[in-house]
Amino acid sequence: MELTQKQIDDFHEQGWLFLPELFGPEEVALMKREAESIYSEHRPEVWREKNGAPRTAFAAHTYNETFRILGSHPRLVRPVEQIFGEQLYMHQFKINAKAAFTGEVWQWHQDYGTWKRDDGMPNPRAMNISVFLDEVMTINGPLLLVPKSHNAGDLKAGHDLETTSYPLWTLDNDTVTRLVDDGGIVAPTGKAGGVLMFHGNLVHGSSGNITPYPRKIVYLTLNAVSNHITKPTRPEFIAHQDFTPIEPVADDALVQHARSMKQAAE
Repeated sequence: MELTQKQIDDFHEQGWLFLPELFGPEEVALMKREAESIYSEHRPEVWREKNGAPRTAFAAHTYNETFRILGSHPRLVRPVEQIFGEQLYMHQFKINAKAAFTGEVWQWHQDYGTWKRDDGMPNPRAMNISVFLDEVMTINGPLLLVPKSHNAGDLKAGHDLETTSYPLWTLDNDTVTRLVDDGGIVAPTGKAGGVLMFHGNLVHGSSGNITPYPRKIVYLTLNAVSNHITKPTRPEFIAHQDFTPIEPVADDALVQHARSMKQAAE
């Protein structure tokens, strides 16, 4: 899996790139089953909304074989290696949920702001890769992106510890308005299996989900090995401290794993 030069140019200009249906139905079905199983567990890596619905499950690649494979998948790793020009390690892995009817908001923020302030990441040379496990529609709380906002650098932010169950370094309304006046707002949508990649400084957020349609997305944060964090303050399952370069698995590894699980169950 390699990006074309046009895709690379578009990414650098806009700060994001969407790759539709990069994973097939068999792979998606496997990941959805495993995500639901993880959400049912009571462990410190699984965080919940104030109403008890799952919000995010951290570090699933360290305790679940399906997501271990996904975390080393060449369709995700190779494009980021192209852009950064070096090997990567996993800075963060999470499965975010927007539960039907009750999924809460994610305020406007830049991810690098958190990585820098809370983890000691030197530069914004980490990439977010998001894999859609459900269809993401305009109505069920899609990610909202402000194109070109990655060019604004690391913006001043306030630490919001109260609005939702997940603390964020958030941006004020005036800053967001100024950036939107320049770049607008887009909401990438697509079927399950689509992949969205976006720059660590790209301003983004999402509204709540009041529809009957859940929205689950796996997020990998792949960091350049030379840019590893230096002053972590968060638990290791949130900000990983193993800087070993990722060695990609075979392209069909998820399919083979799904079939082996099916055979074992028969």
